[in-house]
Amino acid sequence: MGSYVPSTPAQRREMLEAVGCSSMEELFGHLPQQVLLDRPLDLPRGLSELEVRRAMEKTAARNTVFSTVFRGAGAYRHYIPAIVKQVVSKEEFVTAYTPYQAEISQGVLQSIFEYQTMICELTGMEVSNASVYDGATAAAEAVAMCRDRKRTKALISAAAHPDLIQTVKTYCEGSNTPVEIIPAKDGKTDLDALSAMLDDSVCCVLIQQPNYFGQLENADQAGVIAHEAGAKYIMSCNPISLGMLKTPAESGADIAVGEGQPLGLSLSFGGPYLGFMACTNALVRKIPGRIVGETTDVDGKRAYVLTLQAREQHIRREKASSNICSNQALCALTASVYLAAMGTKGLQQAAEQSFAKAHYFAAEMAKIPGCELRFSGEFFHEFVASCPDVPKVMAALEAQGILGGLPLGGELSGCVLWCATEQNSKEEIDRAIAVIKEVCGA
Repeated sequence: MGSYVPSTPAQRREMLEAVGCSSMEELFGHLPQQVLLDRPLDLPRGLSELEVRRAMEKTAARNTVFSTVFRGAGAYRHYIPAIVKQVVSKEEFVTAYTPYQAEISQGVLQSIFEYQTMICELTGMEVSNASVYDGATAAAEAVAMCRDRKRTKALISAAAHPDLIQTVKTYCEGSNTPVEIIPAKDGKTDLDALSAMLDDSVCCVLIQQPNYFGQLENADQAGVIAHEAGAKYIMSCNPISLGMLKTPAESGADIAVGEGQPLGLSLSFGGPYLGFMACTNALVRKIPGRIVGETTDVDGKRAYVLTLQAREQHIRREKASSNICSNQALCALTASVYLAAMGTKGLQQAAEQSFAKAHYFAAEMAKIPGCELRFSGEFFHEFVASCPDVPKVMAALEAQGILGGLPLGGELSGCVLWCATEQNSKEEIDRAIAVIKEVCGA
């Protein structure tokens, strides 16, 4: 183990002498010989920095990096201002640990407080936490917040992301919380079916906006229906869409959750990402994770502390409804720096460009014989369209350095979920359309 301990041979000798041992063998001499390793560990030899770099570059060269991407389905390619990575790469942030000791953690605590403030402004909600793993986990934690002794059943729209639905089901299985799926109709939540499913055992209704198929739900009406039945209303939102759509608060949500990856986090092969979570003041004592509050110190100066800490990772564990205890502060900081760099106008422009380019893409695709939009409703920056030969279309696009949309299965077999963001230029869209036309013989 000597090679893996960050101390010099002289320091190790000094420590051994302090405990009355002359060697490492003597230190572990009380252990049975049969459990001691009498040979070197079966590991490859160490490499120099140059050798490691060569090996990593060789491995990285095996990746296919697409210059043009038209795939989303929960993780999106947005422009990230250079200042974002410049700030969050600073050592004092990268090495940050959970800021339990407020007196030495004011910088990290303030960064979390600023993140919470921005999430509240983005969602219109009154309270935000930090440290939720991803959007699906945030949705599952939100369901747990709503459960009580009388109301135990959760209703989730079939138009929500499949991974979100599965994550909620996994969480709910452990807490004996029944989950029922609200049917979808023409790519959106069937609100008539929702009304028929509600009773006094339902604790919450979860709707995704925009939903998995890119469609914009009638979020206001869904909230009214849920509240009339006495259930809580949870909205899972794309944060970029909030640059132009109604906030969850304006739609009557009790809890707003979502995947924070679009807020300055690279795709990064699927993580680490960030789940954002905000709620009304009425639910503040049920929200999991960390909450940073602003106060004053003994000199009357502004200070920040972890607040409402009678929670799952500290005390009353037998009454906890959550086991969230990791520190997602670096990802939260990234979202904060991104939002600060973009500003209200920048976020609005990103949303509007994504909206406009997706609609241009959809309109051009609908002109291709054999391709048609699967759903008639309004959408944000994703849409579902049928294609005559999906594998052939995907292969042709890939040959041109274009990652096509996500091929769907089941009832939507033969359809593709396409996405466009501000990163996609008109020229890229036109080039993709030309490839699809060629494959379809148009």
